[in-house]
Amino acid sequence: MNTTDLITILANVALTLSFIVAVIFGLAQLRAAARDRRERLTLETIRNFQTREFAELIFFVTTYKFPATMTEFNQVPPKERIFLIQFAQQMESLGMQVAEGLINLDLIDKTLGSLVVTTWEKYRVVFNEMREKMPDPFLGEYYQWLAECIDKRMRENPRKPFHIDSSSAKIC
Repeated sequence: MNTTDLITILANVALTLSFIVAVIFGLAQLRAAARDRRERLTLETIRNFQTREFAELIFFVTTYKFPATMTEFNQVPPKERIFLIQFAQQMESLGMQVAEGLINLDLIDKTLGSLVVTTWEKYRVVFNEMREKMPDPFLGEYYQWLAECIDKRMRENPRKPFHIDSSSAKIC
């Protein structure tokens, strides 16, 4: 083997190693970017839950006597109907974000939990009727899915309140 062949082999090995390092670095960057995006969406979601507007929506949907039919829904005064629609849209959006893996189901379970399930039960009858009569079989599909996921988790694997079981805490 002459010097030229040795230099060629070394150059090829160096290029291969450079390529491998670049791929590994690129994958690490992609993972970091995905983690950063998820953290940003998680913090944004938590901030949205802490607004006065969201607190008003929670109060409204937990105390309001829901319409039992689409006809009754259409007779609800505009301001109240807007509240009902807005809350349902927010739950639908959360369901989409969880289904797409943008935010974690644990976040919704820990922040809203049974509220998603109980409010879906209030909406369910009207949504089912709207799905048939409009027809829009997709209406509220992610809200329903999210509520069913949380309900299943709460029944099959209920979590302990954090103040009772804080073994996963990284600080104390």
